Amino acid sequence: MRGHALRHVLTHLVTPLLMCLGMGLAYMGAFVTPEPHHLPVAVVGSGPEAKVLAQSLKDKAGDELDVRTVATRAEAVGLVKSRDVTGAYVPAARAPEVVVATAASDMGAMAVEKVFTPLAERQGAPLKVTDVAAPVEDDPTGQGLFFLLIAVSIGSYASVAALGAAGGALPMRIRALLTLGVSVVVSAVGALLAGPVFHLAHHDLAGLWGMAWLYSASVLFLGVGLHTFLKRWTTLAMMVLFVMLNFTSSGGLFRPELQNGFFGTLHAFWNGAGFVEGARSLLYFDGDGLARAIWTLVAWLLPGLLVTAVAAVRERVTAPAAPAAAETARETGETGEEADEEAEKSVGV
Repeated sequence: MRGHALRHVLTHLVTPLLMCLGMGLAYMGAFVTPEPHHLPVAVVGSGPEAKVLAQSLKDKAGDELDVRTVATRAEAVGLVKSRDVTGAYVPAARAPEVVVATAASDMGAMAVEKVFTPLAERQGAPLKVTDVAAPVEDDPTGQGLFFLLIAVSIGSYASVAALGAAGGALPMRIRALLTLGVSVVVSAVGALLAGPVFHLAHHDLAGLWGMAWLYSASVLFLGVGLHTFLKRWTTLAMMVLFVMLNFTSSGGLFRPELQNGFFGTLHAFWNGAGFVEGARSLLYFDGDGLARAIWTLVAWLLPGLLVTAVAAVRERVTAPAAPAAAETARETGETGEEADEEAEKSVGV
């Protein structure tokens, strides 16, 4: 009896220990040493001097920078606003200038300034910094959208424990309706936080709510569907998908150009990045890139709906065995314990 209890405890320790390892690897790997990796910048000028300057920057920086030249300052501003480059340098004898967009990435703007400040210092002139897309005063660093992502994510994946484990006795169609309802509530809370409470969104709040719903629904439906197959391991799977890999690749703190290739690659298609970049496009960049972000969120919602549908079929097929399993669960109290354990584990960030 004592040996069985010890094995039971050791088995349940596997999940938090794996979470500890995974969170350390993910967060420290993504955030501890941000360095430029192919950071895209531009030098303004069409003459040989601009081309020589761009080439010398590239030769000195190596893989840290991707340097291009553009003919005019207006073209450079357009590239910065479309986020094709993180910053642009406008040479001038008396007032050299760097053009950035801090709403796209405060840390990226700082990295660009660090690159071009020595050039201005060699000229003996102060570097003028022009911000063509500044965040709102209520969110001076532009990182509020990242913390909004965290809030919506926690509300979504923590609800999976209640819907999947505690609601396991309900038919999947009822759980699916509850999942839909929870996604509406969670996204509405996100919109409330972004709008009236913290004023991150001074306009287009309805559009931001829509993206929050797409994001929340994709997390919830995928989690509820997976619970049928993974049971108690669902919590770990959700933590890996929507915390360890999601927050770190979202671009909310560091854009992919300041991270290693792994997280930069995930940024291209992960749903957290879709939400953050979509919100930035909507609020600060006149919708540039918004369609791609929405399609990213839709592409994550569809597998969630599919997995939930497959889980419903699986449960109907295995329904005849349910009475015996339920009797066993009542005798051991395992079902209730599992639900409580998942609820406790699901809120770690």
